[in-house]
Order: sequence, then C-alpha cells, then structure tokens
Amino acid sequence: MGLPIIVVGAGGRMGKAICDLVLDNPDLDLVGMVERPEYQPRVAPVDCVVSDDFESVASACPENLVVIDFSNPDNSLHTAQVCAREGISLVIGTTGFSVEEQATLANYAKKTRLFWSPNMSVGVSVLQKVLPQLAKDLGADYDIEIAEIHHHNKKDAPSGTALRLGECLAEARGQKLEDVRVSARDGIIGARSKDEIGIMALRGGSVVGVHTVYFLGDGECIEVTHRAESRANFARGALRAAQWLGSREPGRLYTMKDIFEEDSKA
Repeated sequence: MGLPIIVVGAGGRMGKAICDLVLDNPDLDLVGMVERPEYQPRVAPVDCVVSDDFESVASACPENLVVIDFSNPDNSLHTAQVCAREGISLVIGTTGFSVEEQATLANYAKKTRLFWSPNMSVGVSVLQKVLPQLAKDLGADYDIEIAEIHHHNKKDAPSGTALRLGECLAEARGQKLEDVRVSARDGIIGARSKDEIGIMALRGGSVVGVHTVYFLGDGECIEVTHRAESRANFARGALRAAQWLGSREPGRLYTMKDIFEEDSKA
C-alpha cells in the first residue's frame, strides 16, 4: 500500500487532476474523496470512501495519511481545523485567504504538518527566487507591474500567485505589499507613484493561468512571463508536497520555498 491520500474538492478541476495522478502512481493510494453530492465523481476506486463530510471520510481512512485540499477558503480552514485536532498531515492549494485566515493556518500548523502554497508550480517557485534579484539590480528607477489572466470561473482576484509574486518583489525593495499595491485605476488618478506595484487581473475563457511581471524603465521594458498550460503541473507539485511533508515536524506553515531550499542544500 502506498501513501494514503484524501482529496478534498475531488470533483473540481484540480481535484480530478490530483485523483488521476494518484491513481497512476504506485507509491500513492487514493483512500478518500470529499465533495458535495452533486459534484461527487461518478466512479471512485474500490475501497475509496466518498462523502461530503470530511470528518467521516478521515475517520474511515488509514492512519499516516495526507489530505490534499483545493477547495475554497472557508472549507479549507475547516479541513485545517480538523487536521490540527486529529494530527493529520495537510497540503492546501486553495487561494483567496485573507491575512487573518493565513494567520489562522499558521496557528493550526503548530499542531500538525501543514503545507500551503497558492501555486504548486516549479516554475513559479523559481520565479520567486529570480524576480527579487531583478528588482534589486534594476533599482527604483524601474516601475513594477503585474498582470494575471485566469479562466472565467476563478472567484478570487488578484490570484494568489500574483499576490505572492508581488510580496517577494515588495520585500526586495524593503516594502510591504499592502502598503504599495494598486489593483484598480480609473478616472483622473494622477501620475503613478514610484513606490506602487500594480497588480491587475483579467478573466476569460479557459485560461489555466498566465502571470507576467513588467519592469518598466526609461526607454525599455523587461517582461517575465509564466504560462501554466495544464493543471497537471499543479497537481504534480501538490503530490510532491504530500510526499515531502511526511518527514517534517509540526511547528510552522511549510511552503514550496521550503522544498526548494532543502533541495538546493542536498
């Protein structure tokens, strides 16, 4: 038997991609699927518990399991609360958490192994290392703007990935994103300040995710773009996190940055 996995939000686009990859991996075992009845997968593996109640699924599954949750902030917080109480390892890929909700996740992480990343992509993780260096090298004379595009069903804006990229760029300039972020411009707003970082959201079609960071200088523009062409990329990252998390200790909220820092030291 491989590592037992429960997928919360199993009927969604990301949930289906994760379930498919788990079923194809001999080192993993899909033991539970959580989804509302109207969205529950039509065919579940033999011996896989399927319900809209996470607690009942978790109680019926083997110990030493890992839960993967790509649902919504309210639901993911409930999942985290139960996992913290029961000592269950949890990987969250949900976006749209408020600052207060992120603090709640960090508190739950003191009690159980908890991993959260708004983007599980290897490429985006590398961007978080590269972009701050670009910001430092180019200096304050270059304006920073971020544009993101997602499918028309995405509910939160700007995306969690765009916000995380904005955070790492603001930190590179000795700023806090909440102090310099601008996500709406309309009417006679005056000249752009040198400190601000614009983050704009576009929605339409079936776009999985495109993020572009612009460094706009006098007479030139540098663009760095990441295009997600398949949800399988995020699903693979989530499963990598699930396998990695098993050997960690509770105490803090882990992210993709932790995985890559550990790999770079190996």
